[in-house]
This record gives sequence, C-alpha cells and structure tokens, in this order.
Amino acid sequence: MVWLLVLAELLTFGLLFVSFAFARWREPAVFAQGQAALSLHTGALNTLLLVAASWAAVRAVRAFELDRGDAGANWLLGALAGAIGFLIVKSHEFAGKVHAGFDWATDAFTLLYTLLTGFHFLHVVVGAIVFALLWRKARAGAYGRANHMGPASGAVFWHMVDLLWMVLFPLVYVIR
Repeated sequence: MVWLLVLAELLTFGLLFVSFAFARWREPAVFAQGQAALSLHTGALNTLLLVAASWAAVRAVRAFELDRGDAGANWLLGALAGAIGFLIVKSHEFAGKVHAGFDWATDAFTLLYTLLTGFHFLHVVVGAIVFALLWRKARAGAYGRANHMGPASGAVFWHMVDLLWMVLFPLVYVIR
C-alpha cells in the first residue's frame, strides 16, 4: 500500500514540478526576482536535515533487522529530530516571508513556490508523525528481526519525501 501512496505522491509532485518549470520558462523575470528572495543557505540546511533523517531511518530499519530494538528506537528518534529540524527551519522561512509582507499569490512564482513548499511541508509533518508513532512502538519492543515492516514502510515514505526535496530544492532555490 505504501508503494501506491508513493506513486500517487510522485505523480502529483511531478505535475507541480512541470508546472513550475513551464511557468519559469514563460516568465523568467518574475521567477528570477522570486528566487532571488530565497535563501540558498536555508534550503541547503533543510537538505542536510532531510538527508540526515533518511540516514537515521535506514539505520533504524537495519537495527531492527539485527534485533537491536533499543538502537532502532534511538535511530527513529534521530530521524524524528531531522524532520522536526526541517519543520522549524522552514517555519522560520515562512514566518520571515509573512513578516516581510510576502503575498502568497502575487504571481506565478509565489503561487507555485507556496504550493510546492507548502505541500512538501505537510509531507514532512506526516513523516514526523510517522516517526513519532514508530518510535513509541519501538520503545515498547514492537519491532525486531521478525517484525520490522512498519519502520521499513515509514522509511520508504520518508525517502519519497527526501527525494521530492532533492528535486524541489534545485528547481526552486538553485536553478536560475
């Protein structure tokens, strides 16, 4: 079931990515101005947080496969920390834009920026909730060699979230 969800999400984001690229092609000056207002450093920090969370999720699944439940729980906590870190940094970015008077629907750039990053933000929230629920069950000893599909499915979802950012970050923040 998680693979169907991943496919549906990839298709949805794919349409948004194509829309962004097409709109940038049609209105290069608007997109150049909008992208100039974004912080490349903030985007790079968020990339590091997401990749670190993915690494922790992989380590958690591997720990459960080796029947090291406590280590797996700790790695899940690390993945959760990466997700929360992303949410904090991105919230700070959004708050700064609101404080500066950013109008979320001024032009094609702001609209698509808001749709892409806002939708991705919601996926990170879901991923954080999944990591928190998995961590709680892991602390209760629910996962091990014979039962690690829950954490593996959570990791698959998270890797999709990470993959989406790996397209979103260069598309929205880097390529000018």
